[in-house]
Amino acid sequence: MRIVFAGTPAAAVPSLRAFADSGHDLVAVVTRPDARAGRGRTLQPSPVKVLAGELGVPVLTPASAKDSDFHDQLRELAPDVCPVVAYGSLIPRAALDIPTMGWVNLHFSLLPAWRGAAPVQHAVIHGDEVTGATTFLLDEGMDTGAVLGTMTEAIRPRDTSGELLTRLAQAGAGLLLASVDGLADGSITPVAQPPENVSTAPKITTADAEINWHHPAFAVDRQIRGCTPAPGAWTTFRGERLRVGPPAAATPSAEFADVHLAPGELHVAKKVVLVGTGSTALPLGEVQAHGKKLMQAADWARGSRIDTKERLG
Repeated sequence: MRIVFAGTPAAAVPSLRAFADSGHDLVAVVTRPDARAGRGRTLQPSPVKVLAGELGVPVLTPASAKDSDFHDQLRELAPDVCPVVAYGSLIPRAALDIPTMGWVNLHFSLLPAWRGAAPVQHAVIHGDEVTGATTFLLDEGMDTGAVLGTMTEAIRPRDTSGELLTRLAQAGAGLLLASVDGLADGSITPVAQPPENVSTAPKITTADAEINWHHPAFAVDRQIRGCTPAPGAWTTFRGERLRVGPPAAATPSAEFADVHLAPGELHVAKKVVLVGTGSTALPLGEVQAHGKKLMQAADWARGSRIDTKERLG
């Protein structure tokens, strides 16, 4: 089959590689335009564009999926199907109708749960024990198309959203390839999503990632892990922003089990820094002060010479 693959971030790379290694004819890749990133804010190609260049596959980078020129290019390529993983833009009806078998999307949740831009982050933040990936036929809705296949993945107690997404991206690549093959040979029949148990997963903003230390420890822990690596959980200390990595553990060790702290209050020991929450204290993991490198909380605390009763937030 003639394949035009669409995707942008690193999570789409395993799927692109799977199609490149398959017996299908990968005729082009569609990805978002180069974006500014890093300290120098220089233009950087997407991970999908980088791999496409290594593979020698032509790349389309329309400013918008609504562009008529892009639709003309797609028609000339005459794809049988367009697999898509986290492309980053809604596909309009004019483009959806071009491939003969449609667009097959890999979404990192068990639909209809967590429709939207940040399904993995929301699954971690909300304490889900199991998540997965779903392949479905794109329509004009937000992750509402008929389902082709699913896979499940346990969420481990200390998973960050980044770690979980890496596993889902690797396993999901095989699911996406199998779904396209099954759609082509008629062994898979699309099934409409049920109207019940729908939840949405909007993009997590920087404001959403600010830690509220009055929340219970388990909720703070989930928020930090769900916002790692992006957008990065944060709080304030002495009026400046402090980035906070996943806690060293969900609860303090037995040695500090009797330490009671107000929300945000710090307790500095030789190798441990505890912070108070709305319930029990949490041991801080790595932190990053403004203009500084990421470091262990104990090293940060020594350098900051924290006074008794100082607080985060």
